[in-house]
Amino acid sequence: MAMGRRERGRQQEIFIETTGLRTAGHPFYQRLNAILKEHGFDDFVEQLCAKFYDAKQGRPSIAPGVYFRMLLIGYFEGIDSERGIAWRSADS
Repeated sequence: MAMGRRERGRQQEIFIETTGLRTAGHPFYQRLNAILKEHGFDDFVEQLCAKFYDAKQGRPSIAPGVYFRMLLIGYFEGIDSERGIAWRSADS
């Protein structure tokens, strides 16, 4: 078999705009989010955690509902560090 030759012309642009790309997500987490939303999880944890947050001091934190969801991801995927959970959450 003969070796192929590369054409020496100008390569086409391969830029892909990533702002419009969305992944389908994982069915387990989609279902989990639907169940948590159905039962008002975000409002519930915000009420429980409200006394620990100051409206004036410090920078804004992650919403309590999002934080607890991140902890659930760590639990389900066996990630035992907050840095690993943050990396996994940012990755997805």
